[in-house]
Amino acid sequence: MSTRPRTILVTGVTRGLGLALVHRFAALGHEVLGCGRDAARIAALTAELPPPHDFQTVDVADRRQVEGWAAGLLGRGRTPDLIINNAGLINRSVPLWEVPPDEIEAIIDVNIKGTIWVIQAFVQAMAAAGGGVIPYVATKWAIEGLTQALAAELPSSVAVVSVNPGIIHTAMLETCFGAVASSFPPPAEWATQAAPFLLELSSEDNGEALTAPGG
Repeated sequence: MSTRPRTILVTGVTRGLGLALVHRFAALGHEVLGCGRDAARIAALTAELPPPHDFQTVDVADRRQVEGWAAGLLGRGRTPDLIINNAGLINRSVPLWEVPPDEIEAIIDVNIKGTIWVIQAFVQAMAAAGGGVIPYVATKWAIEGLTQALAAELPSSVAVVSVNPGIIHTAMLETCFGAVASSFPPPAEWATQAAPFLLELSSEDNGEALTAPGG
């Protein structure tokens, strides 16, 4: 595994897999830039992991918030080497036809549009800086299709990868599996194997749909 310090941007860092990855990357000596919607949790994370790490309250579903966040980071020379689009929502555990419209809209806004806003805000700066990798750590068909299409358009120095994390015991999983969720590995355990895997992704993986170890 490469030991070169990297600047890693992670969305959805206030809980679950995002929070676990933040701690793991920081422990490995990398600088982490992160965002989440919970201001109190962002403040706590900032106190725990002070600069050069940087955590801000940003809703990725809001394009203007993402653009402002990116402009601030890029203006300070904080161009990420690796972007992990982790932020995501899940609807309540009911049949699709019973999911309220507002829940469907929120899921699309965060899981799909949010990923696009982050890519648009940072990808040109990454290419200008020499390249990088953009994984999406979730299993969503819309994002896998976006990954394959985007892979054909990106500069050769930048890669986009769809990453399936496997099944991890998170609060989100509990909404689907209930008590059974506790039989799966917790985020911190998953991150010990997933973080090195994510750091090894390169332009050779462009457009791939891969599964992270540990899940």
